[in-house]
Amino acid sequence: MSAASPATEPAKRVLLAKPRGYCAGVDRAVIAVEKALELYGPPVYVRKEIVHNRHVVETLRERGVIFVDETSEVPEGELVVFSAHGVSPAVHAEAAERNLRTIDATCPLVTKVHKEVNRFAKDDYDILLIGHEGHEEVEGTSGEAPEHVQLVDTSEDASSVQVRDPSKVVWLSQTTLSVDETMVRVDQLRERFPGLADPPSDDICYATSNRQVAVKAMAAECDLVLVVGSRNSSNSKRLVEVALQAGARDSHLIDFAREVDEAWLEGVTTVGVTSGASVPDVLVMDLLAWLAERGWGQVDEVTTANEKISFALPRELRQSAK
Repeated sequence: MSAASPATEPAKRVLLAKPRGYCAGVDRAVIAVEKALELYGPPVYVRKEIVHNRHVVETLRERGVIFVDETSEVPEGELVVFSAHGVSPAVHAEAAERNLRTIDATCPLVTKVHKEVNRFAKDDYDILLIGHEGHEEVEGTSGEAPEHVQLVDTSEDASSVQVRDPSKVVWLSQTTLSVDETMVRVDQLRERFPGLADPPSDDICYATSNRQVAVKAMAAECDLVLVVGSRNSSNSKRLVEVALQAGARDSHLIDFAREVDEAWLEGVTTVGVTSGASVPDVLVMDLLAWLAERGWGQVDEVTTANEKISFALPRELRQSAK
């Protein structure tokens, strides 16, 4: 009688989300800083991080970019780039007072939300902004009409926020939130304010939404989902949460392949890989190479959308190019 053949181990594989990584707004902002370096030479000052990614920030710093927290730190008359997350009118005014040359790399989708704030403030609405306290985008958006905007971050905020006239209240949102979480807040608010108006169009950006859909499509098949992204990247952190909610057994946020704890891979057959909207794809390729060295060489792409959106460079750079 022949001996029983040993059970074959399930094949190790990687499911790679598409779309992932750079969105059009991030691409535009990073190119804007690179073009400013080419046109004007270093130093180029950038208020806050141009995008929330360690690798991008460190690479630009090496090329002569100086990142500052406040416009007041930029020497008078110098060039400053405003980050993709947007700034308030007060920041623009301070830059003008200090005679700074400015390049506004605010993502056009964030600018759209700023315009919505102005429109509803002009009509004397109370504006409930769903977002995360302290996030640069929220500070810039709120600063468009601080007397009209109230931040709704937590469930407690949704339960306690007060408005002057329940028939004149609208919700808007930070562009990088979880779609599902945002709608939970909206439902909470609508229970209290049945006349709550919706934004004229989606505030959550197409890229944030698309990356979450791609993760949802593969999460249930994954023992582990690795999200490449930085700790201060709102949309990257949301991808970890979305993966776990959609059925992944485990999920972690990493900046670089070297940060993967090999203990996470114990008993793992299928690894899902994706990246936040401010992550260059070279970091994902590094992670795939790292996984391949450890036996996860088979890579299957999971495609849920093909993104073809691009944005023109900031007006100031287009004029300089002419």
